[in-house]
Amino acid sequence: MVQRQLRARGLDDERVLRAMGEVPRHEFVWPEAVWEAYEDRALPIGHGQSISQPYMVALMLSLLEVRPGDRVLEVGAGSGYVAALLGQLAEEVWAVELVPELARLAADVVRRLGYENVHIVAGDGTLGLQEGAPFDRVLISAAAPGLPEPLVAQLADGGRVVAPVGNRFMQTCQVAVKCEGKLVVERSIDCVFVPLLGEHGWKQG
Repeated sequence: MVQRQLRARGLDDERVLRAMGEVPRHEFVWPEAVWEAYEDRALPIGHGQSISQPYMVALMLSLLEVRPGDRVLEVGAGSGYVAALLGQLAEEVWAVELVPELARLAADVVRRLGYENVHIVAGDGTLGLQEGAPFDRVLISAAAPGLPEPLVAQLADGGRVVAPVGNRFMQTCQVAVKCEGKLVVERSIDCVFVPLLGEHGWKQG
């Protein structure tokens, strides 16, 4: 996966590539999908959610520029795979998942694999996680109509947020850096994610 799908497509962040070579993606997919766990595509994990395409995950992690001492928030934990990857890059990771059952399963896998610096909780991730703030990095792993204000408020000055922003059907990966309370936003590639649901995301239904 790392050599043929990531390096071959120009990704060269060695810390990210090392993490993706170490975290077993097959542990985070349905048992019947284990044989295709390392293909370069998203896979369903139930409740209308999916585990993202490896290339997209690696690209977003590279754009996030996580440092070893960072405190990171992931919104939309899903299977827990990206949170586990972040755990290899940062000092402490909090990941919030709206679907309680997915949050429980993700926390079980992360615990079983021994990622002690990764904490997965159930809740509305668009509200952030005040008890862990401020965060040096925020990753939104679902399609947002805009950058949720609570997440921006909980981002440390100089902090960085990466998110797919757009409508429900097509988004652009955005990179925003907080400078003296204001966001400087750049745009990367187009992408497609499941909708970010919650008070500051899309409404259910």
